[in-house]
Amino acid sequence: MSNPSHETDVAIIGAGPVGLFAVFECGMLNMRCHVIDALESAGGQCMALYPEKPIFDVPGHPEITGADLIANLEAQADPFRPVYHLDQQVVSLREDSGRWVLGTSKGTRITAKAVMIAAGVGAFGPNRPPLEGLERYEGQGEGRGINYLVRSREAFRGKRVVVAGGGDSAVDWAVSLAELADSVAVVHRRPKFRAAPGSAEKLQALAEEGKVDLVTPFQLKGLEGEKELEAVIAADLDGNERRLEADVLLPFYGLSQNLGPVAEWGLNLDSNLITVDQETCSAGQPGLFAIGDIAGYPGKLKLILTGFAEAATAAHAAHAVVHPDEVLHFEHSTTKGVPHE
Repeated sequence: MSNPSHETDVAIIGAGPVGLFAVFECGMLNMRCHVIDALESAGGQCMALYPEKPIFDVPGHPEITGADLIANLEAQADPFRPVYHLDQQVVSLREDSGRWVLGTSKGTRITAKAVMIAAGVGAFGPNRPPLEGLERYEGQGEGRGINYLVRSREAFRGKRVVVAGGGDSAVDWAVSLAELADSVAVVHRRPKFRAAPGSAEKLQALAEEGKVDLVTPFQLKGLEGEKELEAVIAADLDGNERRLEADVLLPFYGLSQNLGPVAEWGLNLDSNLITVDQETCSAGQPGLFAIGDIAGYPGKLKLILTGFAEAATAAHAAHAVVHPDEVLHFEHSTTKGVPHE
């Protein structure tokens, strides 16, 4: 069987929130899109890392979860019938006679008039603590053994949870899970946490109420349990140890990030960011754009709403490439409307 080949107006690399909104912006300008992502479902970090964690800085939503945001963005893109190529990575990108040709890890070939790179931070994975026997407790399911992210809070109801780390993820999830877990202990090597001040204050308040056990200044030392995790051992610099009974350990030590094949495409990279012209989000070659966290320029703010604005900017700039013989007359969505399926 030959490898599948497709032609489209715009190929979008990355199906996170910015990539999904780019589908809408391109659709409003009569540009068809194919979207490629290495994950098995759309959503990027919002779905992979914090689907149930509330987001507070999306305009018009005082509070929205990552999962709900992605569901809304997919619904917003649906009228324009995007084609998704999921669970495959773009491994090659080259220009050929005024078109861009993309090849994926599954052998899919996509030819596009324009390309938008919305790859976020690239491929990512958790930084794993250096504990003996760690692998034995991985992959046992959510709410059991070692979990590096929380997809469903409910999976932790009634569980004995140990959280390790001192950043936003560790503190936010400790605060959130304290509402439904049987117990929550937080292991951190310093008494002071690096999380947002408001979150750290909430954690301290829960500790004073006896709802969270702050194990500081301690670090993870070992794990106990024959087939399932039974306890986490923490130790301080003086050799003092504490045994924390646990059904699950949540180590939040950040992500290891890797641009992967993107780094080999001859782009203008600076500290793993693609340098773009802020006026058009052009990556320096005709028809090639970068948007979202992977795009860099002076004064760039890594916020979802910034990525949304960049998606709109890139779509309008791409229109001249996709439809060179058409004059683009700017219209607001309230005037133009959205097609109905």
